[in-house]
Amino acid sequence: MRKRLLWRRSATALGIYGSTALGILGSIVLLRVLGPTSAGRFSLAVGTAAFFQLLLELTGDEALVKYGFRYAEQEDWGRFHRLLRVTFGLEAAAALVATLIVILLAPFADALFNTTGMLEPMLIAACLPLLQAAESMGAAMLILRSRYDIRGGLLTLATGLRLIAIVIAAPHGVNATVFGIVVAQLLTSICVVAIGVNAVRRFPRVAASGLGDDRSPVMRFVLQSSIGTGLVSLRGWLAPLALGVVTNPTEVGYFRAAQAPQQGFAALSSPVRLILLTEQTREWERGRTEVVWEGVLGYLRGATALMLVALVPLELLMGWMVKFFLGDQYAPAITPARIILVAAAIQVVFGWSKSFPVSIGRPGLRIVASGIEAAVMLPLILVFGSLWGATGAAVAVVVSSVAYGITWIVILVRLQRGRLEAVPS
Repeated sequence: MRKRLLWRRSATALGIYGSTALGILGSIVLLRVLGPTSAGRFSLAVGTAAFFQLLLELTGDEALVKYGFRYAEQEDWGRFHRLLRVTFGLEAAAALVATLIVILLAPFADALFNTTGMLEPMLIAACLPLLQAAESMGAAMLILRSRYDIRGGLLTLATGLRLIAIVIAAPHGVNATVFGIVVAQLLTSICVVAIGVNAVRRFPRVAASGLGDDRSPVMRFVLQSSIGTGLVSLRGWLAPLALGVVTNPTEVGYFRAAQAPQQGFAALSSPVRLILLTEQTREWERGRTEVVWEGVLGYLRGATALMLVALVPLELLMGWMVKFFLGDQYAPAITPARIILVAAAIQVVFGWSKSFPVSIGRPGLRIVASGIEAAVMLPLILVFGSLWGATGAAVAVVVSSVAYGITWIVILVRLQRGRLEAVPS
């Protein structure tokens, strides 16, 4: 059993790190081939679709993981299968709304982002919310089988397909590149859904029953989780979109190049976060809460030590890395990249905060932390971005990341204090 668990964890890490390597390579190719201005237009089109998908989606996948593990432990297969149907329906409906919003926004995109040529890439990118929603639900079904190793492999497949699409399409311009990304996402979603459905079929197959008394808690969980996920999306996509509103696509291109440290650092904790979501949710539903707390505190200590060691050397190398990988045309991105590196380190240290609220059934905690982060980030980006472009936006990201980290420290201390007070003396 321990050997199988070790194998799954190792395979998960290998798959996710492979995915990240291919993703970074794809970003390098895209930025170099398109150049700062066209890369900025691409980011605005794809980012708008991603932003509205994450902002509006009803995150049924997280509710499916949380309550799916509960019903599996209770062997309540009737409600288990009903949960599948409910969450799939919610996810599809929300993704459809996001698609319609992007389509309606497309004719006004040129004026909104102070540029031209945004109509076509926006309309093409509008296909992405539905396709990505399907992939997330297929992935959730794999998590219910504790097959995060397969999920890691599928992430490698997804970024591999995106890399192929970028290599083929980027020389032909922004529209072709966005279309290539949509085709890659279509193939990915088909694979993930097919494998996820096959995994779920291994559970006992009985007629679906109503959720009963759990209907309100499930819906409340979905709503809170959706708000939290929407706020988390602000970190990745609101920054370049807001910067595009107050500056131009070229500054957005520099800023997207500067965000490379976030992509790379997020990969460091990604396998651990996927494993934590799966195993801690299962342990929490079994009543083994101590295991969950030990995992969170262990992650926090290890990630902090790693970032303290890595941050200074990477800051010193950042200028060389930007010029080597992206070329001299991205020299203005060096200072923003050095600033964002600090924010990326903070986000790694608090990477456990993405899965922890789901595991313990308290998604509202994520609303508080991410809401504070967004409330700090947005006005600062609008002000600093209009003054200093990509560098100003980078400063805004760091300040909001600090606010996010402080908020979670307060939350964690309060939760720990309440837990200790609940223990009989």
